[in-house]
Amino acid sequence: MMSLVTRFAPSPTGELHIGSAYSAWTGWHRAREAGGTFLVRIEDIDVRRCRREYETSILADLKWLGFDWDGEVRRQSEHFADYGKVLDQLDQRGLVYPCFCSRAAVERELAASANAPHGQLHGPDGPLYPGTCRDLSAAERRQQIVAGQEHCLRLDCDRAAGQAGPYHFFDESLGRIEGQPRLMGDFVIARKDTPTSYHLAVTVDDHLQGVTLVTRGIDVLPSTHVHGLLQKLLGYPTPQYAHHELLTDASGRRFAKRDRSLTIRALRDRGMTPAEVLQLAVHWDAAIVERGRK
Repeated sequence: MMSLVTRFAPSPTGELHIGSAYSAWTGWHRAREAGGTFLVRIEDIDVRRCRREYETSILADLKWLGFDWDGEVRRQSEHFADYGKVLDQLDQRGLVYPCFCSRAAVERELAASANAPHGQLHGPDGPLYPGTCRDLSAAERRQQIVAGQEHCLRLDCDRAAGQAGPYHFFDESLGRIEGQPRLMGDFVIARKDTPTSYHLAVTVDDHLQGVTLVTRGIDVLPSTHVHGLLQKLLGYPTPQYAHHELLTDASGRRFAKRDRSLTIRALRDRGMTPAEVLQLAVHWDAAIVERGRK
């Protein structure tokens, strides 16, 4: 029987808060309960926002909470070569194209498409990229690149869907979910300022680290369709998923790094013990689940 491998993968853009602590506990608890492996990965590809001092704080909070992890911490910023190799594979299959659109240009194109007969295509986060650069010729692309035009790389979702064929993944609560390769359109697979993206890096890391169960918030469920697409294209095994509910305040707004009063450091400074913080997080989640049943 395959050993269970889970992971907690925060971005060091702020301090660990109560919601993230619950997410970390979920992966840690599942691994320890099954005698498996719990990994910690730092997702720091956003070089403009990520800070080493936040990473240090997050790791210290995890230790204070009692979440011991196995092996060394993997930092995505140290593995750009891994992502570049996979990106080259996708490019050689004609699945990747450079996009030279600025944010303003995309917004103008979306505004124009809103009035067109076919209208806009929408995804989980709003209007999808309209494909402005998808049909540029090889000569046009080369000319822009030689001229030093900034660009990101996008995955051609129609071509990718054709090559991948049908796929699915399993969520412990939702069951079998059929993959929707076009759900997020031609998403960015390598950013302008970084030679990868969240979607590519996460997919490659989960494969290289042998993750068998991905525990994360329900807000990331749409991204799982993208990750499943990449897994199918690259021949990676698909892990099991457990998308958990998010901790929210009384108004239903989820907790985030901006909620300084609910960071682990703030709770510790108020005199709470690790056990009390964990009890608070787990009890909070139970209350959310109970509300959803009513």
